[in-house]
Amino acid sequence: MKTLDELIRIVNNPTFWKNVSLTLVRGGLSFIIIVSISTFLGLLSGFFPFMKSFLTPLLVICKATPVMAIILLAFIWFTSGTVPIFSAFLMGFPVMFVQVEEGVHHISHELHEVTKVYKFSRRTRFFHFHLPSMAPFLITGSKSTLSMIWKVVIAAEVLTVPSFGVGSKMSLAQVNLETAQVISWTLIAIFLTAFSDLLFSFLLKETTRYRDWKNFVEVEDPS
Repeated sequence: MKTLDELIRIVNNPTFWKNVSLTLVRGGLSFIIIVSISTFLGLLSGFFPFMKSFLTPLLVICKATPVMAIILLAFIWFTSGTVPIFSAFLMGFPVMFVQVEEGVHHISHELHEVTKVYKFSRRTRFFHFHLPSMAPFLITGSKSTLSMIWKVVIAAEVLTVPSFGVGSKMSLAQVNLETAQVISWTLIAIFLTAFSDLLFSFLLKETTRYRDWKNFVEVEDPS
């Protein structure tokens, strides 16, 4: 009951939305950077195997390095507000990259050759053939990446304690031995992760449904 009362008090506090919004901004920026770079490099690695060999050492390092080590090192190089973004990128990049590369490998080689025979432009091939084929992998990768981003961003906020952020408030509550506050901010962090998971699960379901419907229409009406 005390935790519920504390959660209500936190939500009604004028600074609540500023703390949540800055965590969202850090997570959102990390996500945009990860998706942009991982998609570009994942496409290159999928179509050009030598790129995968070139990037493999970087992926191994990112996967093997403990997240706390990344956060502590980043805190030496960057400000407390930048550390969560940098740390989340290094941890989330391999997850999205692998999914994009896997999506490229699941593109039908036969249909790809057909698009070349009919001389479709590269733009048409990408947006009407490659991208729809890769969509489930992109959404799955985005879902896994965003879930990891929230954990890393909030963990980085806890360690670096920027002026505002969910992790900052969690850290300050722990220092003051405010157990109810720690649990309340933890519940808020869990909600962010759960909401993003549900959103991407919905998108994946709708994407799959659209592909099934499109395939059904093409079979029913081959002309």
